[in-house]
Amino acid sequence: MMKFAFSAVVQHHKPTASALSHQEPGSVILYEYPFNERIRTYLRLEQLFRRLGELIPRSHPLDHHFALTTIFEIMDVAARADLKTDVLKDIERQKHQLDSYRGNPSISEAVLDGVVAQLDRCFAAINAQSGKAGQALTENDWLMSIRSRIGIPGGTCGFDLPGYFAWQHNAPAVRQQALEGWASTLAPLAESIYVLLKLLRDSGIPQKVAAEHGHFQQNLPQGRTFQLLRLAIDPSLGLIPEISGNRLLVSVRLMRLQEDGHLLACQDDATFELTLCA
Repeated sequence: MMKFAFSAVVQHHKPTASALSHQEPGSVILYEYPFNERIRTYLRLEQLFRRLGELIPRSHPLDHHFALTTIFEIMDVAARADLKTDVLKDIERQKHQLDSYRGNPSISEAVLDGVVAQLDRCFAAINAQSGKAGQALTENDWLMSIRSRIGIPGGTCGFDLPGYFAWQHNAPAVRQQALEGWASTLAPLAESIYVLLKLLRDSGIPQKVAAEHGHFQQNLPQGRTFQLLRLAIDPSLGLIPEISGNRLLVSVRLMRLQEDGHLLACQDDATFELTLCA
């Protein structure tokens, strides 16, 4: 089986400054809306993989506690029976799409070969894994004893799990090495999710649109099946989009956050950037 190191996978696919623009003051906030359950699952997994990649390099025992919690969350999300099949099918679909670009003078054959090779590597690694993501971890009784109690409020106290309590007192490097080993079983899925979502996002063309009186609606072109909507909006507007959509149309209602935490429909005109990805 092809070896994937989790830290290397996360570092290679770490978002650039522009991709993290929703975290930078004065730049846009980027919202994403999946049109189907498969992409919804991919986005959830991506968020969990990125969180895990941030937590493992840290040194505090609490960070490593939540890293373990994240590993268990990934296993829960990845427990979908058809996830592995969906990922393999999407990799194959992307390969066929990329092969159709061969011979196009505006596309670099070297770049194309590199992406196809990466997809081949992901396909081989996912296909070689038996069972669901993290299946190997279920054979670790110590980890499963933690998993059974981690969802209970205060369930991992020292008097409940003395072995886990002792583990948290190990040197940070020892804990990091253990977490890396456990996370490496999830690395092929992480790599595949990162690549598939990047290709999906790159398929869209951003367009500036206007919401009149706080509402925007657009009919979707027939003959194309969109999978993801991306909406970028200036945070200085103080507006929060409520997005809904299906294969026929998308609708965005702009809301304004009140002091009591409730959202109130905005009646002002506003502009934002919309990207539909197929």
